Amino acid sequence: MRKVVLVTGASSGIGLALCNRLLAEDDGLHLCLACRNLSKAAAAREALLASHPAAEVSLVQMDVCSLLSVVRGAREVKQRFQRLDYLYLNAGIMPNPQLNIKAFFLGIFSRNMIHMFSTAEGLLTQDDKVTADGLQEVFETNLFGHFILIRELEPLLCHTDRPSQLIWTSSRNAKRSNFSLDDIQHSKGQEPYSSSKYATDLLNVALNRNFNQKGLYSSVLCPGVVMTNLTYGILPPFLWTLLLPVLWLLRFLANAFTLTPYNGAEAMVWLFHQKPESLDPLTKYLSATTGFGTNYVTGVKVLSFVSCSLLSEFSSSAWSNTTSPRTGSHIQDPSKIRYYLCDIEN
Repeated sequence: MRKVVLVTGASSGIGLALCNRLLAEDDGLHLCLACRNLSKAAAAREALLASHPAAEVSLVQMDVCSLLSVVRGAREVKQRFQRLDYLYLNAGIMPNPQLNIKAFFLGIFSRNMIHMFSTAEGLLTQDDKVTADGLQEVFETNLFGHFILIRELEPLLCHTDRPSQLIWTSSRNAKRSNFSLDDIQHSKGQEPYSSSKYATDLLNVALNRNFNQKGLYSSVLCPGVVMTNLTYGILPPFLWTLLLPVLWLLRFLANAFTLTPYNGAEAMVWLFHQKPESLDPLTKYLSATTGFGTNYVTGVKVLSFVSCSLLSEFSSSAWSNTTSPRTGSHIQDPSKIRYYLCDIEN
């Protein structure tokens, strides 16, 4: 039986590079591309099949920024498949990024230059907005929509006879200082992207604690500094023309500058080959590239400690009431996920 791999945000960038690399490793997979734009997804499918004619590649329309779309897409997936072996939670946005020019120029001439370019810490703010579901757009797209997708696909993911894997795309930009349990949507801040990625790291730990015994394992990764549509939106084109040679040179000083989607997918492909039960749930796996272009995977601890203060309360009440398979009427309260993250943070 073919292994089934579902990838969100698979029509371009790192998601599409991942699909190409997975099929190059094993064209016996069934890849399901979960994308918002079906025309772009169809073009991606044609390109994949042109390179890997023996593969099975299917499409499902899903916008993780719309809870109704997630529920509908998940229902379609459940009608097609009996199980999922891998779920790559890759779709994400950084809307209207604005560069802090002062911090940028100060950073260039400081000892923290490499760290600044590797993480964009203190450099970027975003203009967030409220979606039709009444949630902050970055929070819903990067985290909450995927959280609901996992809940909806639980019957396909939880099988004790053979483990399934959740693989989240996080970021080195995930910073504790940008996250608050009192404002998990970051509606009062200016760095919702960083906040959502830190929350992703926390949720990854919590998912393992709740689902490992059911045969479902979760991992989190960072693709590094990759030139995609998301990245190119940060600066004007002429600045990227000036900076790209610098970024290539910085590879000799730091491994975070993967730069291409192919390189950025390194940790994703590495995790595909690992036994999930052998992975450390407190580690974020990082795609890395040497100055001479060699790809490898390294890891960093995402949390120094994990407490159990609210786990039993969440598991018995809020967690079980998070989703409504028919209408999504019970999934629009992100306070449910707040208590889940409290278990990890406190």
